[in-house]
Amino acid sequence: MTQQEQPVNDINSTRAKLRRRGIYLLPNAITISSLFCGFYAIVMSLNLEFKQATVAIFISMVLDSMDGRVARLTRTQSEFGAQLDSLADMVAFGAAPALVVYEWSLKGMGRIGWVSAFVFCACAALRLARFNTNIAIVDKRYFQGLPSPAAAALVAGFIWLMDDVGFSGSDFYWTSWILTLYAGLTMVSNVPFYSFKVMDIRKSVPFIAVILVVLIFVTISFDPPKVLFGLFVIYGVSGYIVYMWRKIKGKPVSIVQTKEEHHEQENRE
Repeated sequence: MTQQEQPVNDINSTRAKLRRRGIYLLPNAITISSLFCGFYAIVMSLNLEFKQATVAIFISMVLDSMDGRVARLTRTQSEFGAQLDSLADMVAFGAAPALVVYEWSLKGMGRIGWVSAFVFCACAALRLARFNTNIAIVDKRYFQGLPSPAAAALVAGFIWLMDDVGFSGSDFYWTSWILTLYAGLTMVSNVPFYSFKVMDIRKSVPFIAVILVVLIFVTISFDPPKVLFGLFVIYGVSGYIVYMWRKIKGKPVSIVQTKEEHHEQENRE
């Protein structure tokens, strides 16, 4: 190799490393949009615009469900994107719902009010940290504890519903307190919640499945606050039903897979 070729190769190698260290625009732009919605929800709650705050949290949920799928479909997954997604989730589904419910209802309860909001925020952080560390050893069919977007939807959906029917937060401060604690503590529980990750959207489905999807969207459009809150209440208690059912049937209630369980499953297959 000549002396002239050596610098050229070094430059090409450096450029290749810089390209590998770059970030992908599309999935990270969606994640940043989700982060913006969480921040916007906080700002709107400080301005006492609670409907806009809760709607922003639900929009953040939609964006959060898109960024990972877009990254996989476009083959643009990266460790940077995964870390950014966790930080965005902490703001949108941890800090934002806690501050919104505090401003809407818990503020008038004094210390016991902000403690409930903090418990929710802290549990969201713990749940996200546990999810990131246990992602390789859990049953993909279930979430370990209530996922943070669903917990945020429970709190935000209740506020949106009450605001829509004309009630103020001071009318339901104990209900808000209990619901906030329930959502927070359920996030860090070991209760299994169905993840819907086994559904493959690339496979063909019966025609009736398309009709059901259309009916779901039409039903939500009739009265979004009532329908969305009702759906997430059902999902928020479904994990405990699954937990009790597995316990009654004598099946393991933990979704964390040990190496022995993994080998046994492979042997059966």
